[in-house]
Amino acid sequence: MNITVIGGGNSAHVLIPLLSKKGHNVSILTRRPQDWSDKIHLEYVLANGEIKRETDGKLEFASSNPEEVIPNSDIIVLCMPVNKYRETLDRVAPYINKDKKVFVGTIYGQAGFNWMVDSIIKKFQLKKLNYFAIGLIPWICRTKEYGKSGITYGCKTNNLVAVYPKSEFNYLNENFLRHVCFDWFNKGEFVLSDNFISLTLSVDNQIIHPSRLYALANEEGGIWDKETEIPFFYKDYTSYSAEVLQNLDDEYTKIRENIKKQYDEKNFMYMNGYMESEHFSYNSNSHDIVDSFVNSQTLSSIKTPVVEKNNKYVINRNHRFFYDDIYYGLCIAKWFAQELHIDVPTVDKIIMWAEKELKDKILINKKMCCNIDDNKYKYGVPTVYGINSVTEAID
Repeated sequence: MNITVIGGGNSAHVLIPLLSKKGHNVSILTRRPQDWSDKIHLEYVLANGEIKRETDGKLEFASSNPEEVIPNSDIIVLCMPVNKYRETLDRVAPYINKDKKVFVGTIYGQAGFNWMVDSIIKKFQLKKLNYFAIGLIPWICRTKEYGKSGITYGCKTNNLVAVYPKSEFNYLNENFLRHVCFDWFNKGEFVLSDNFISLTLSVDNQIIHPSRLYALANEEGGIWDKETEIPFFYKDYTSYSAEVLQNLDDEYTKIRENIKKQYDEKNFMYMNGYMESEHFSYNSNSHDIVDSFVNSQTLSSIKTPVVEKNNKYVINRNHRFFYDDIYYGLCIAKWFAQELHIDVPTVDKIIMWAEKELKDKILINKKMCCNIDDNKYKYGVPTVYGINSVTEAID
């Protein structure tokens, strides 16, 4: 199959070799085509630094012009920060082949991916376009050398995906999903979620990242004199960080339970809280939030996102942890909470903290204001797609 990866993020450096190994023709759409080699090396690295496995993959073509790679694509995969999905879909949609079955999907399904794709289907009359969203990135990965080599620290035991239409799951699984995980790692089979809202309202990065950053800002001021003083994002996880995360998770649970009760005819089997998702993904028996992070073999090497400023290290306010997980994470939860008349004080508190960091105004009197005059792609709340009720958002 002709597969186009869009974006040169960490996951692209894993996808390209794994897919090309299975005989697919893989191209990439990127702002930096000149930096991509036609051979991409992948290393599977254990927690102790030992290389367990390695392989090479072939990149057929790299371009910054969607007209050169999109029209021939059978599958298009987004590998980029969540806040870039909408703008990218609008950019490539005019070039998607309307005369054959094409899949467009994302390697990470946060933030109502179905709302995004439905909007381009209507706008560009893409009646044959199918789509999918993988619940969580199947593996922990990093770029070793941009455009040339990637690293994975292991994969999840179980993976979740939503597919539209659902009848295409088996086809997509045999021709794509198994190739990106199970066939190389010998684990990480995909399970079909009955709906996309279960992915959007299950919790992972959208509560993990903001709660940890908020806790670091409160516990340590979010500023350090030396690089060696900066806590690791997960390995040095604290009970206070866990408390903030749990409070967020509890508020999401109120939203989820309300939806399950109101729409009890629907299957929300995989719309889970943090510990449920963690146990499903890793088949783990971790007892609590701190344990799930501190003792994780795949997360131990991840650092806190900082920048150097005035000879000190401060939290990086321009990081995707803000733009993905506030605007396309907590803001979506806040929208659902407003529609369902549910109080979410921890969501409010962290959004108001992020407002100061971002020098932005998101809430007025604890209500969403969603000013998109300066950037129409800033928010991922349902109203930007013309969705004005919970029923519409779920369907």
